[in-house]
Amino acid sequence: MRLHDFALERFFARWEFEAEMLLCASDVEAWPVREVVALADDDGIRRWDELTLGYTESPGDPALRAEIASLYETITADDVLVFAGAEEAIFALHNVLLGPSDHAVVVRPAYQSLSEVARAAGAEVSRVDLHEADAWRLDVGEVSDAIRSNTRLILLNEPHNPTGGLTNRETFDAVAALAAESGARLIVDEVYRFLEFDTADRLPAGADVSENGVSIGVMSKSFAMAGLRIGWVATRDRDLLARLAAFKDYTTICNAAPSEILALIALRARDRVLERNRAIIASNLSLLDEFFGRWGGVFEWSRPRGGSIGFPSLVAGAPVDAFADDLVRETGVLILPGTVFGDTGNHFRLGFGRTNMPEALARLEGFAARRFGPR
Repeated sequence: MRLHDFALERFFARWEFEAEMLLCASDVEAWPVREVVALADDDGIRRWDELTLGYTESPGDPALRAEIASLYETITADDVLVFAGAEEAIFALHNVLLGPSDHAVVVRPAYQSLSEVARAAGAEVSRVDLHEADAWRLDVGEVSDAIRSNTRLILLNEPHNPTGGLTNRETFDAVAALAAESGARLIVDEVYRFLEFDTADRLPAGADVSENGVSIGVMSKSFAMAGLRIGWVATRDRDLLARLAAFKDYTTICNAAPSEILALIALRARDRVLERNRAIIASNLSLLDEFFGRWGGVFEWSRPRGGSIGFPSLVAGAPVDAFADDLVRETGVLILPGTVFGDTGNHFRLGFGRTNMPEALARLEGFAARRFGPR
């Protein structure tokens, strides 16, 4: 397997811990450990106090898998396999499901590993574009046209990174039907699930759609605990889970014991966790609405429908890569050029899940005023 450089991660390797403020972070403000532990019920306190730093069960702690399963309608603890983050889950899925004679359909733009690992596994990958003019939604006809006789999987990301878009239910159901008719497996990257701005827009989980549907989840985004490195695959396909478990024997083998207990505590208190995270997002989003209202003609965006990220464009004529470079060097504020996603539309990813976003946005506005004139 020969993987191309991960453009986003190479960009962050250069800037993430050097820039003063990340106005492009994809996660929500991280929870302090002490505040997570304070959420624990009696059983969680006992587990934390009695924790030893030995090996853990390779599939994941049974209690943690049961709590993850409760996020779904049709899933049990035995339908869950815990990984070291969503990235390991993606890597394992593509390597187990795809080979040189296979074909995958993946949305674009997207997190690079969603297509790159499939390519590196030997499969041919067709990209289906999300359309900004339609609020970054899929076109069912384009998905249908991309499917071949050897298509093994159709991979969606809902809510979507980097755009914050969310496919409507009718389109989602139509794509699920296409997957069922073609024999392709529907895989849904759902790391921003539960951060929909309108809960009525929440889509069914991939694992609940069909017997062989797959959901990818993680503690990093909606639950704001990226440092735990806890992700998972949920599916009713037990054969697939067995193959994934065997593959995991060659990667992480098992998960970090403290991370599993902290994830269990957080998921048991998920209503409080999500309430706090949604409040940060809602407050910041209102500031962004005002900002983009003032700066029409310089910046434009399709307002996100979920998650903690959006994908505005710089329309004032400056190349976004140069603009981003000047911005971070002059103000310490980092935005993520869309070119790391292969975008050619002068977009950039903007994150609004951090508590220092108001100050970072003010610095961006001051920079824009100096560059393009005040508003």
